[in-house]
Amino acid sequence: MEETRVAMAAGAHPDDIEFMMSGTLLKLADAGWKIHYMNICNGNCGSMVLDHNACIEARTKEAMRAAEFAGAAFHSPLVNDLELLYDLAVVRKLCAIVREVRPQILLLPSPQDYMEDHMNASRTMVSAAFCRAMQNFVTIPESRAVDFDMAIYHALPHGLMDQLGKPVMPEFFVDVTGVMDRKRTMLEFHESQRGWLDDSQGMDNYVGTMVSQCKRIGGMSGEFEYAEGWRRHNPLGFSADLGFNPLCQILSDSITENASY
Repeated sequence: MEETRVAMAAGAHPDDIEFMMSGTLLKLADAGWKIHYMNICNGNCGSMVLDHNACIEARTKEAMRAAEFAGAAFHSPLVNDLELLYDLAVVRKLCAIVREVRPQILLLPSPQDYMEDHMNASRTMVSAAFCRAMQNFVTIPESRAVDFDMAIYHALPHGLMDQLGKPVMPEFFVDVTGVMDRKRTMLEFHESQRGWLDDSQGMDNYVGTMVSQCKRIGGMSGEFEYAEGWRRHNPLGFSADLGFNPLCQILSDSITENASY
């Protein structure tokens, strides 16, 4: 029996996946991969009008609608915004999810970003994935160690710069021109964020910001109208074959490498 091909995207907050990863995730689904969607934080701080509980409820519903639209299995968040630290309990919980899902492709935020939650989402998920085959690493809830080849890919940071304002360049580009309508729809489900990001970050065109950023990345590729940019994580500890690169193999017709990387 052919092994199920599984890809998982994990971000920090509801709408992070939609901004930087969802186009690639949708293309993997179109290629026959089963896809999973997780925001580690619940979005509780993402409003100036909703209280703690109401904000969590609203943002979780929005994320669930986006995941359902994409055809992705939804995983519930674990912590409040700004409480995503490099914490052993969080790593244990995430490792249990990795062992259950068994994603051969794991899409994560950039390790360099303007916000700590984004970087900590990347770091904790990398550790959770690294521990998947360690039988003596105890998860929450307890789970059995599983050993399988996995490739981790890091998206570009929002704004395409690290925390010091230095540009972050991708290793390769994925053409998302053909899925931009669906990528846009997924982001539009996050209705609560339009006013919040306008007030807190001066983002006066929520969806338009995402679209223009993809267009900018597409221009960087020199080939695509709209694109997402990615870097492959060091494969040591994640696959026996150091050349294991399923994303670039599956989407080879939609990928161009960055010659200057």
